[in-house]
Amino acid sequence: MDVFFYAVPGLFIVAVAVVAARVISRSLDLRRAWNSGLTAEARCLRSYTTTSGGAGDSSVTTTLHHVFEFRTREGRAVRFEESGGHSTVLEGDIVTVHYTAERPEKATAHAPSPGKAAARTIGVLVLLGVVVAFCVGFMVSYHTAFASDDPFAGMP
Repeated sequence: MDVFFYAVPGLFIVAVAVVAARVISRSLDLRRAWNSGLTAEARCLRSYTTTSGGAGDSSVTTTLHHVFEFRTREGRAVRFEESGGHSTVLEGDIVTVHYTAERPEKATAHAPSPGKAAARTIGVLVLLGVVVAFCVGFMVSYHTAFASDDPFAGMP
């Protein structure tokens, strides 16, 4: 039974680590695209929203997504999807995108704002750190209060 009180927080910590890796990866992708100096005119092919939440009394969160297509300087057509864009961008609109020559599919239509992006990334990582600290604190508290000194206790 003790395993449950270590495994569940451990799984939360693993999930938080995966989310943190994705947040850092996206932040680095944005920074690379903005710093590359490569831009192109992209056409918005599609825009749509997704919703989450709304069960019971919880609030509903709506996320706006855009699908863009552009041509690199080499003439390669690239299509990518990005969430959290401006609500004023509609299908058929032309926007400036930033991309890297090595990975143009990681382009962004967000205007360069490294300070804002860094603050958002740090804020999310701090929140994830709090979740990890809570999980570790829970495991330590459980171990201190309830764990047996005999590692073979309860075994047949």
